[in-house]
Amino acid sequence: MKTEGRNAVLELLKTDKTVEKILLERGAQGTLGKIFAEARRKGVRVQFADRAALDRESPDKRHQGVIAYTTDFVYTDLDDLGGGEDSLIVLCDGVEDVHNLGSILRVAECAGADGVVIPKTKGASVTEAVIRISAGAAEHIPVAKVSSVNAAVERLQQRGYWVYALEAGGESIYDADLSGKVALVVGGEDSGVHRLTREKCDKTLSIPLFGKVNSLNASVALGVAVYEVVRARLGR
Repeated sequence: MKTEGRNAVLELLKTDKTVEKILLERGAQGTLGKIFAEARRKGVRVQFADRAALDRESPDKRHQGVIAYTTDFVYTDLDDLGGGEDSLIVLCDGVEDVHNLGSILRVAECAGADGVVIPKTKGASVTEAVIRISAGAAEHIPVAKVSSVNAAVERLQQRGYWVYALEAGGESIYDADLSGKVALVVGGEDSGVHRLTREKCDKTLSIPLFGKVNSLNASVALGVAVYEVVRARLGR
């Protein structure tokens, strides 16, 4: 698997994952120089190349002068996520856009979530593009891949989580009790949280909207929600 982009590669080097080699643009300076120094410190092989060679390795040419090569992304088992008294987990129900998934991973990691759950089918997986878009957050937050989001909801409830669907028509998130173990379900770009999934959740929570557009982008909605969880807990 390839990880592209300066921030993403720098965050990758902070983890315990095995980096096979790094392809670095000649004349490395600034952040690229920092990446080179960190790679040398960790004993990672660095190969210098001109921009044309990097462009050939990067179809969308968004490498920013650096590409790291690792083994395929390693997913975590659902039961290994969270568990603490204030655990927070994010479930993606049909998020198919890689940009949204990358942003969701970044938001979840920044908010201190214990993990993200994605479906094996009908949803984006953690790819090189997702890792780059997450700005390296994918290297720090555990991601579980499950056969059924509905079954994952039930499993988390059995483990003591309150599972909330983020969808229109529910209770305002600003009025909800967000204490204890919380799991937030964010829906796909067009379909939102599926009806059967909503029915399995303990409650549907909504973000009040006051403009003419009737919905928020999935990652933006999650950002509002996870930081409302954080705010509520900090204000205890």
